[in-house]
Amino acid sequence: MMLSQISFSRITIRAIAAGLVAGLALGSTAAGAAQSIGRPGAVQLALQNAAALEVRSKSIMELQVFRNAQTATGPGGLRLRLVSTKPSTNAWFLLEVTQPGIGRDTYHLENTDPHHVTVGLTPGPNPALSLSVEGTEHLCRPWSGDDALAAARAEGLPYMPVCNGRLSLRNPASGARSNLERTAEFLRDNVSFGESLVGFVKSTLYKDKYLESGDVLDTDEAGRVAERLGRAQLADYPVMYTTMAFDLVGGSTDRMQMGAWYAVAGAPGIYASAMQPRMIHPDILNRRGEVNWLDGVESRADVYLVGFDMSQFEIGYEIGTEHPRLGWSSRPSGAGRNHRIPCPDGFNRPAPLAMTGMLNPAHANRAAATFTGGFKRDHGAFRFGPKATTNYGHHYGFVVHGTVLSRLHPDLATFYVLNDGTIGMKTWTEADNATLGDIRFARQNGVALIEDGTPGPLVTSWGGGNWSGSANADLRTLRAGACLKQEGDIPFLMYAWFSTATPSAMARTFQAYGCDYAMLLDMNALEHTYMALYTPDGQGGIDQRHLVSGMARIDARRRDGSRIPRFIGYPDNRDFFYLLRKEEDGT
Repeated sequence: MMLSQISFSRITIRAIAAGLVAGLALGSTAAGAAQSIGRPGAVQLALQNAAALEVRSKSIMELQVFRNAQTATGPGGLRLRLVSTKPSTNAWFLLEVTQPGIGRDTYHLENTDPHHVTVGLTPGPNPALSLSVEGTEHLCRPWSGDDALAAARAEGLPYMPVCNGRLSLRNPASGARSNLERTAEFLRDNVSFGESLVGFVKSTLYKDKYLESGDVLDTDEAGRVAERLGRAQLADYPVMYTTMAFDLVGGSTDRMQMGAWYAVAGAPGIYASAMQPRMIHPDILNRRGEVNWLDGVESRADVYLVGFDMSQFEIGYEIGTEHPRLGWSSRPSGAGRNHRIPCPDGFNRPAPLAMTGMLNPAHANRAAATFTGGFKRDHGAFRFGPKATTNYGHHYGFVVHGTVLSRLHPDLATFYVLNDGTIGMKTWTEADNATLGDIRFARQNGVALIEDGTPGPLVTSWGGGNWSGSANADLRTLRAGACLKQEGDIPFLMYAWFSTATPSAMARTFQAYGCDYAMLLDMNALEHTYMALYTPDGQGGIDQRHLVSGMARIDARRRDGSRIPRFIGYPDNRDFFYLLRKEEDGT
């Protein structure tokens, strides 16, 4: 299966690249063409919003407040219904095909170029899907003739091109898991004290397992640094040895000056940095009342950072084939759980939407980086503190291609992307719900590490911050986080890998790097903190570079032993972020 998936990816990239051209802005159609699906009217929007807020069992589509649909009838009693989950995002569609004597089939379609291709149903006696590209209408009837939709579904691959590659059929997939994840999930699902046993394993066998503390080489040459990005605010800038698996422009990963940024070779707009928290300037490190004091282990633990000049990239988010799940976390209790409904949002399955756990192959040729997303659902809610007993435990929300898969809750750290590509991080508020119509992607994960440049108010609260670890405050473990800062007029995204750290060490590190806002992603294992970069290999494929060499062992293998890039070449059970290089027109 792995071999067929990666081969399919290459074929699809070529097919779609040949079929797509840049065009007019979203919503443009040729004269006389079918109209694309527009936003719902005010009355319909109000009714759908009221239904979405009802506390009851519901379908995932009922949560899509902005959904709208077109219908058409065809020869022989054919009935078609095309639903856009959010017309302003123009990405995900459900096509319902009802044929007399056969029944109804529902297909999850993805627009491979939502910025330039509009989708609608034509009226008349022989309806078709209308795909408007650069003002020219292309008609497609994948339910008739060779029945491309049924054939694409029968293939069983996560993505199959239809309509000359302008749309992809998303098929449900089974995602890869590591032995560690399989063992942990078995314990949680099948042993009555499984969660505590997993915690024991993490706090003993795996505690500080990934600790790295590179030698400090004070007098060695550091190579050429990217001066325009500045440096972290450190007490000193010694040279350190790292185990990063990147090639650097004018330098080497075994001779990196702490706190400096280096351009990654072959990856324009991407930079690398490294440091140890003990070197943070005393003006930051010694401030009282903001964080806990750092112990001797985390003070000397390596931190590796990757920075992205976001003027050159667009970022997206996909959930895995399995995680984060949609049901209840085991953590909330009492007032934090409502036993009248099967899960916080009224449904516990994504169907009829299909979760693929991988990047659409239509975009693989632009892939620049991927990194693992946030907590699984079971850990993605609060056990202690006020958040455990309100808003159903504040289950972390997420939005994919404008489709709300889990509701965004106030007071949670939120990484979001707007329809126009603007990115941001913030603590979500009730007032922010008014902007949901503009959200293309979003992922919540706990509370802020840094907010307005200073540590968040719950950084020192184990239960209140839901930082995981153990009740004995053994918060030190492998962790990953992300932050945003503004470099002039350019947003700069940082991904940080902490070989072992508490939330306090994370907050101090992000402070030293001048972050405006920072949040935790995931923790405890390399597969949960995985990060990789991709560059063209000159032969139509991609080279992959991992932040830490051990991450390469997580990737699947072909029969010849070569590695298949995680999240790019096969479905994975975990959620992830991906960065794509912008095309020439800036999209």
